[in-house]
Order: sequence, then C-alpha cells, then structure tokens
Amino acid sequence: MKRSERYKSILKRAAAAMLAAVFAVLTACGGAGTAKVGSMMNEGEPGDYKIPKFRGAKFSEGNAYGNAEAKVDISSVSQGYVGVLVNTEVKTKVQISKGKEEYNFDVIPNKPQIYPLTYGNGKYTIRVLKNIEENTYSELYRCEADVKLKNKYQPYTRPNQYANYSKKSKCVKEARKLAEQSSCEGDFVSKVYEFVCSNVTYDKELAETVKSGYIPDPDEVLTGGKGICFGYACLAASMLRSQGIPTKIIFGYVAPDDLYHAWNMFYTKEQGWVTVEFKTKEKDWSRLDLTFSANGSNDKFIGDGSHYQDVHQF
Repeated sequence: MKRSERYKSILKRAAAAMLAAVFAVLTACGGAGTAKVGSMMNEGEPGDYKIPKFRGAKFSEGNAYGNAEAKVDISSVSQGYVGVLVNTEVKTKVQISKGKEEYNFDVIPNKPQIYPLTYGNGKYTIRVLKNIEENTYSELYRCEADVKLKNKYQPYTRPNQYANYSKKSKCVKEARKLAEQSSCEGDFVSKVYEFVCSNVTYDKELAETVKSGYIPDPDEVLTGGKGICFGYACLAASMLRSQGIPTKIIFGYVAPDDLYHAWNMFYTKEQGWVTVEFKTKEKDWSRLDLTFSANGSNDKFIGDGSHYQDVHQF
C-alpha cells in the first residue's frame, strides 16, 4: 500500500473510532495527582496567573540566504525555529535534520513558513527539496546552523507551520480572556480544555476526505467548530503557547488498533511535562486528549497511557 493510501486508511479508521486529538494529564496547581475540571486546587484568585510576554516567530528576508527559488532564514535558531520562503509552484519539502533524526515538512509556496527545531542543541542541516517525479526530489538549497537554544522550551512556546497563530488570531484572543480569568498555569490549562471541548466537535466528513499534507488553521477550526485530531491538537497548542504554556504537538500511534493520531503534551512549572495516564469520560477531566474527551471515546484506546507511542513532536 502506498504511503498516501495508508495515511488515508488510518484516518478513516480513526474517524470510525471517533478520534481527534490528545493532550495529556492535568495535575492540580501546586499539588500531586490528577484533577478533574471544576475541582482543581488553586493557589491564588482568578486573575493571579501572570501571563508572559507574547512570543512570536517571523521570517526575515533581510537575514535570509538562498536563491531565486528558495530562501532560508536561520537568524532565530536560538529561539527554536527557522524561516523558509519558497517561490515555486512545484511541490516542495523542507527537510530538517540533526544527526540521524530528520523530518520532511510540506511547503506552502510564496508564503513565509516557520519550522520548529525540536532536536535540542547541536548542528542542524536545513534542505529545501523540489519534486522531480513521483517520490524523487532534487536539492534547491542547503544550509547548516549551529543551534544553541535560549532554553529547551523555545520550540514549544512559539508559532510554527503546525500551530500557526499571531497576536491577532481569534484563538489567541479567546485564550487571552481565559488566561486573564485564571489563578495559575493549571487553572488556565483547565479552562482551555473546557473551552475546546465545548466549542469543537469531531469532523467525520473531513476525516473521510483529508489528503496527505493537510495542515489545519487554528482559527478555522475554532470558527467552524469542528476538526480532526490534528485540528484539535493545533488549536490547543496555539491557545496554550500564546499565553506562555510550553506545548508539544505529538504524532504517533494508539493501540490496540494502531491508529495514527495527534495529541498534545504541555509543561507547567508546578508539574513539569504532563503526559499520558488516565481514563477518559466525555466532558470529564482526566487526560488532555481532546478527541477522546470531547467525543466520549471508548476506553480501550486509553488505558493507563501505555497504548500511546510517540513518533514525532513539534
């Protein structure tokens, strides 16, 4: 089976199981153990959460190198990302690698794109690849960057192609309102969880027709009120990151049916990286998996978290 056909087949099976996006476990503010929505331990009063300065990401053509078809801006690698601009309508990919680790991103032509550097510090290679025929690509441009992140959370606190937002985004404005009403980091995460579960439903039609290379727009997911797993994860990451919560978008597989899935992991000072460990009920708090929780999925996909296999994170 071709990769694109397998991708579509997996998504169809995911639709049948009513999947759509995974977050992680939410723990109480300043306390151990899990917490349910509406019963969190707050260390302060509403409005006490200190919202950090907005962290954006941009492509600077003045700092970019390349040629007429491809330009790469590595001036912000310490902030966890690179910017790329491709001026060709031919199918193109951006390959980001460090040692044996690599990932190929699809490119939206004639529009600056932001790609995350998620392999930590070290020497990265950025290649812009142009499709020649079928799965054959030629190199348009290559450069290397010695990455020394300001801190390890940088790639997960800024916009990128998979969580594309700005200060003016509707989802960011909604997240800001929630953050202003929150008492601490965990309280804010809980409010985002409730907000997304209440405003987004699973899009079965899109799951049946989605093509390889699909990239959701968080504002479109919010405005349309529906999405597949990638859409849930994209919206959640955009809202949380915009208000200072480091958040990963993770792609991987969920047993027992090996469904290819997208979910999130978030970080708070009180608890560190919060990950899988839960039982999920519709509109009840356990783990931040918005597909499962928003749609009342079967418990067989959840268990104790050992069913989840991370493959890529952005």
